Amino acid sequence: MDLEAVTALLQHTIRVTLLVVGPILVAAMGVGLAISVFQAATQINEQSLTFVPKILTVLVLFAALFPWIMSQLIEFGTQVVVQNFAGPGR
Repeated sequence: MDLEAVTALLQHTIRVTLLVVGPILVAAMGVGLAISVFQAATQINEQSLTFVPKILTVLVLFAALFPWIMSQLIEFGTQVVVQNFAGPGR
């Protein structure tokens, strides 16, 4: 592999990673922001009040998006294998 191929592979890896984890992170940050506003308005400072809804949001969203996430990862893995190991003379 030359430097251009490695750079392209790294860029594609980062792009797929952000695409896959982005929705889950955005949802967790949104829930955290909403809970923080609620805590500031009510002056309730309970640590589990922030942790439990965020972890439930992440788990539910991960379960809902799992088929799509797996299809993205399988497609990426297939592209990597085909581009790097299925060339001529191999």
